[in-house]
Amino acid sequence: MSSERVPPALLPATAETDSSIGSIARLLRLTLLVAITMLSIWLIGDVIMVVFAATLFAVILHGMARAVHRRTGISNGIALVIVCVLLVAIVVGISWTSGSDIVAQAARLKDALTTQVIALRNQLEAWPQGKILLDYLPASLGGNGGGSSNSGGLMSLGSRIAGSMTGFLGSAFGVLGTMAVVLIAGLYFAASPALYANGMLRLVPHKWRGKGREVMLVAADTLWAWVVGQALDMAVVGILSGVGLWIIGVPLALSLGFLAALCNFIPYIGAILGAIPACLLALSLGLRETAMVAALYTVVQFFEGNVMAPLIQRKAVSMPPGVTVLSQTFFGGIFGAPGLILASPLTAMLLAVGDRLTPKLDDDERI
Repeated sequence: MSSERVPPALLPATAETDSSIGSIARLLRLTLLVAITMLSIWLIGDVIMVVFAATLFAVILHGMARAVHRRTGISNGIALVIVCVLLVAIVVGISWTSGSDIVAQAARLKDALTTQVIALRNQLEAWPQGKILLDYLPASLGGNGGGSSNSGGLMSLGSRIAGSMTGFLGSAFGVLGTMAVVLIAGLYFAASPALYANGMLRLVPHKWRGKGREVMLVAADTLWAWVVGQALDMAVVGILSGVGLWIIGVPLALSLGFLAALCNFIPYIGAILGAIPACLLALSLGLRETAMVAALYTVVQFFEGNVMAPLIQRKAVSMPPGVTVLSQTFFGGIFGAPGLILASPLTAMLLAVGDRLTPKLDDDERI
């Protein structure tokens, strides 16, 4: 019985076919992973922000407890208990001794800002160019929404901003419930960081667990360095702003300085948000005082950006300004106000992780 030989051209190219099928399979897996990631971000973006906020709070607690452990030699558990007790005591002490004053200052600041916003709007409406400006400004920025008579647009601007901020990571439990979840989860994370870190590592393939552990440690160290640097930066900005406003004679200088420190948690954008209330209140004193307040905030931010930030970044985290601004736009567009607030620590962490995972450029590869 004779057997017919199949021409070589008709034989299947097994190696090439397997390679092509493997490439297509990898591409499909990558596409599916990206699609699932984007869908998860879209569906559970608020949950992701809650988890990250709790992780950031845990890093703060763990970092403070570790500092106590290094200086006293006591165990990390006892150090964490001491840190938590001290933080609770500080909050309770401030609330007990100055709580009513703080509430009164906040109420006075709100009333003063509302009065100044109304006066500013009236002045703009009496000025032809100002009226045109109000007509073309959208209602979200305090204008008439393209020509409609919305006299409450500018007056409600502050309340809309406050509403978006109080919607921070809103959930079924509301703002207070979300804050409680962040605090409780962060406390549990800080109490047993290895437990949760090891649980996440079990989800990573075995051959990548060493790199995964390294990445997690880098992320934690980066977040702690960012927190320390940002806390120092906020304190300097708040003190300089408050003292300067007090010297100029602006009312509620202490509250405005504290507000400037809080707003400085958001780089660049926060500087503008912190300066607007001070300039509005300075309008009640005159154009000279308003110009002095604007100059004060300009000088403070110049000092912060060109003196403080470089010194802090030597010891903490260095982020290019362009990346910082774009990250605020990106995460703010995806997650809203929570993404804008947490954009900087999230970006710092991602940059550190990317720097560890990607190879360095050689000298001949640099531009």
